[in-house]
Amino acid sequence: MEKLVEIRNLKKIFSIGSIFSRVKITAVDDVTFDLNFSQIFTLAGESGCGKTTIAKILLGFEEPTSGKVLYKGNDLTTMKHKERSKFMKDIQAVFQNPFSSFNPLRKVDNYFFETLRNFEIAKTQNEAIEIIKEKLLAVGISFEEFREKYPSEFSGGQLQRISIARSLLTNPSLLIADEPVSMVDASLRMSIVNLFKELRDKFGLSVLYITHDLTTAYYVSDKVAIMFRGNLIEFGPAEKVLLNPKHPYTKLLRESVPEADPKRKWTSRIKLSELEQEEYAKLGCKFAGRCPEVMDICRKNLPDYYEVDGVKVKCFLYR
Repeated sequence: MEKLVEIRNLKKIFSIGSIFSRVKITAVDDVTFDLNFSQIFTLAGESGCGKTTIAKILLGFEEPTSGKVLYKGNDLTTMKHKERSKFMKDIQAVFQNPFSSFNPLRKVDNYFFETLRNFEIAKTQNEAIEIIKEKLLAVGISFEEFREKYPSEFSGGQLQRISIARSLLTNPSLLIADEPVSMVDASLRMSIVNLFKELRDKFGLSVLYITHDLTTAYYVSDKVAIMFRGNLIEFGPAEKVLLNPKHPYTKLLRESVPEADPKRKWTSRIKLSELEQEEYAKLGCKFAGRCPEVMDICRKNLPDYYEVDGVKVKCFLYR
């Protein structure tokens, strides 16, 4: 299958703390994976594991410490600003809070006309309206209910759909969706993840879906990668990873999915405790301190990837 994005040995190191007590955190640690054309690839894991940092590097919001990001064969990490701006038309994003994406004092349709004007997509007002109608129709919103309205006049679910429609204006090949349903009512979440599947099938759109929600990850994904403390610790076909997890951490995530208690799910950014700083700094497996199946070698050495039933697992249990 043809590759749209190739991430190779990607690393991002942040320095946190005061000037006298700096701590270096490797937020993304030697990450490698491919995202193919017309594919939904999910990065899953608890908040603070490095998922969003990868998205920010892809979008050009962060510079990697080392490694490469190839997009259609072009290295985004070495591109100059002018060169990269051409690719930004092809890579669009949808974020967690739709209300933060729009100025509450500005009508939503202004953003659509501005995007078409900035990218020189439409030559006339009528042509712009037709394009906007087409993209809104793709997400189930009519032009009449959308035009001349402010963000506050829409529900969260409607505004998230409008955010997706806006991202489609440039006919992108890749949509980066960072926690796109976490602030949407539970009754609307499946309709939005269904929309990603429809856009993949209808337009050949690829989606990098970032989430802590394993239920939607299982439902929408072609492939899933589980992250922990900057490492990809298990990745492969969604059904194999989530129905029959191999890594002890993935098993823990699977067991922690609440069946009837929404209070148990991750809802906030995790602050780095002493334990977490210690886990990030470990030379061996980052999960060794909490793993029920830990071995001596786990505390000293970082495991390689081992392939088990079509799934790659970063764990010495599968040597």
